[in-house]
Amino acid sequence: MLKYPSFAFVSFVIFFALSSASPAQHPLSPSPSTSTTTSTYQPPLVIWHGLGDSYDAEGLQSVAELANITNPQTFVHIIRLGDSGRADRSATFFGNLTSQLSTVCEQLASHPVLSRARGSGINALGFSQGGQFLRAYVERCNDPPVRNLVTFGAQHNGISEFQSCESATDWVCQSANALLRAGTWSGLVQSRLIPAQYFRDPEELDVYLEGSNFLADVNNEREGSRNETYKRNLASLSKFVMFLFKEDTTVVPKESGWFAEVNRTSEIVTPLRERKIYQEDWLGLKELDMKGGLVFEETEGGHMNLDDEVLNKTFRKYFGPVKLPDSITEDSIGRLQNLRGDL
Repeated sequence: MLKYPSFAFVSFVIFFALSSASPAQHPLSPSPSTSTTTSTYQPPLVIWHGLGDSYDAEGLQSVAELANITNPQTFVHIIRLGDSGRADRSATFFGNLTSQLSTVCEQLASHPVLSRARGSGINALGFSQGGQFLRAYVERCNDPPVRNLVTFGAQHNGISEFQSCESATDWVCQSANALLRAGTWSGLVQSRLIPAQYFRDPEELDVYLEGSNFLADVNNEREGSRNETYKRNLASLSKFVMFLFKEDTTVVPKESGWFAEVNRTSEIVTPLRERKIYQEDWLGLKELDMKGGLVFEETEGGHMNLDDEVLNKTFRKYFGPVKLPDSITEDSIGRLQNLRGDL
């Protein structure tokens, strides 16, 4: 199970940042009488956690609270795929990512606060596998649209080894690994085991391209069926920030967090900018890079060993208030900010 740290803020309180799907709300729309000055707006923040964690984990609540301390009035929504913490944790191991992503898209599009941000945008923070899942949200749905996407220790280019269970008595993890060993590319495993759906061995690309339920699609790797919407949506980001953990031994290869390709035999690393996915711009990453929107970051420590200093700096740099065009009225922004009371 991936663990988040307890951050050094004595005053932290449990922050319940969840709202179940609600009827769709109307987006912000310009008023006939618009402001004559540029308005400032604090975008909401959506968080998707990693393997083995749950929306109600103490560390995640601390992250949500820190986001609000760093940038006051930040509305924080933690994605959940279960009616309880236990069910949500199970969903990080078992499920069909295509179905899960559709559920999340519906949840965000109909959320009473987030749906009001269609004209101004939200920010997104993905931890571990939640990073590539939020990227897939941008590609497939992006409603409400994401302004800045930040991922920590994600597996954007997949994994070539499955994560070991921390405990022999963790039956959810042990059951998942037993099925993974039974056949990564079988229809059962690809439709039911979450880590299998972003497994990618560079030495078995043919079977990966044929059998992958998720990653081969969201990485636009299938020649002849590349999705232009994925490319257009990802290139529309203001910033796509990818953090790599220097001492990460959980994600194999760790360079996957930067979209790099690693030869398992020679251990030669091919950086993103030297790969076809970038040079032929299958995903819009090159277009994003050319406008200064693609950011490669590194941080000390092992997988998900984050401290308040790194997160605080990240929140200030990428999730702070933004200026909006005059076409969006101050009254509209006020109505959106007032809806934060729903939590």
